[in-house]
Amino acid sequence: MKVTHSELAVSAASPAQFPADGLPEIALAGRSNVGKSSLINRLAGRRQLARTSSQPGRTRLLNFYRINRSFYLVDVPGYGYAKASKTERQRWGRLIEKYLQDRPQLRLVLLLVDFRHPPTADDRMMYEWLVWRGIPMCVVGTKADKVSRGQHAKHARIARETLGMDAAHPFLPFSAETGLGRDELWQLIEDRLGNKTEGSKSANDPRESEDNG
Repeated sequence: MKVTHSELAVSAASPAQFPADGLPEIALAGRSNVGKSSLINRLAGRRQLARTSSQPGRTRLLNFYRINRSFYLVDVPGYGYAKASKTERQRWGRLIEKYLQDRPQLRLVLLLVDFRHPPTADDRMMYEWLVWRGIPMCVVGTKADKVSRGQHAKHARIARETLGMDAAHPFLPFSAETGLGRDELWQLIEDRLGNKTEGSKSANDPRESEDNG
């Protein structure tokens, strides 16, 4: 996909603040500091579209990034951040759950895990919850440039086994640094959007069968 327009459209603290334009949405879920912002920036071809931070847990809202004026990439608050208060973590959890299970515009969840290490218990819990809810997903192994190419198959196997992944669910190594996996991820996103968008070439939605300004 060629990205010709990208912007932070909404930072939502409650469902009442979610966009009301009906555009399809692709959500990014994962633990704090797994690289959601970096992935968004690499996909969009912009370094500072999504602000990255060395301090995990800074994303406390659902950030809706409008791409090509035709769909959203949605960065949801990261889980597993121990320094947040229990009350705040519970609030984030309710907001995330409400969005993921009730949002009709949601087409796909990208579940991000750190490719360098086996997925955490929180990662497995999120994977199992998405499976239970029947939400289309792809597991993305971030920071794949930190793993030698010869070890990619081993790390992918460990991730699949740790999560208990269904063979039908794709697993994609990705690097925001080198762009590894970017084209494959864009192709998957286009296939899930279900209609042609500006800059795209294909479309099939399984749930229903650079001006950079």
